[in-house]
Amino acid sequence: MDQTRPLADTPRGYGLVSRALHWGMALLFVWQFTSAILSVFAEDTAIEGFFWGTHYSVGFTLWVLVLLRGAWGLANLRRRPAHEGPPLQARAAAAGHLALYALMIVVPTLAILRAAGNGRGLTVYGLQLVAPGGEPNPALTAPANLAHGFLGWTLLVLIAGHVAMALHHGLVRRDGTLTRMTRGSDARPLPAA
Repeated sequence: MDQTRPLADTPRGYGLVSRALHWGMALLFVWQFTSAILSVFAEDTAIEGFFWGTHYSVGFTLWVLVLLRGAWGLANLRRRPAHEGPPLQARAAAAGHLALYALMIVVPTLAILRAAGNGRGLTVYGLQLVAPGGEPNPALTAPANLAHGFLGWTLLVLIAGHVAMALHHGLVRRDGTLTRMTRGSDARPLPAA
């Protein structure tokens, strides 16, 4: 195996698996938020119907991928690159990532619970995961009705902040943070422990 492009993370950069999950999910989030934005600003149009028709399937896919990504991240936790910058900034970055992961899990989980509890069922990529029928269950639907949309838009704001900070690290600070997620390694020497 090529040691310059490892599958697992290293202190110098993110491995191929982490980068593939990160950028693949980024593309799916662009698609997912496009469907949500079109449902607000272009409701009942052909393009909105096309994108919205994929909303549940893409959301379910993102839910599965974030669970896999979280498990992979925990398995690589001791090998991952440290956050750049002063201690307060590094703690803020860690808190921001934790909030992103929490919302990436909670937002689709709420939608899945709503689908399970509203009686309409849940179909993903044409496969019936939750059968339709039965009486609606407010204990499952109420939390999603209350929070799914708000938390979804909150997730979009956090993602925008994440992108802004990544660009700040890459274009202003030039500290290697962005390089570790794009190319997988940072050529600069590691700081002394």
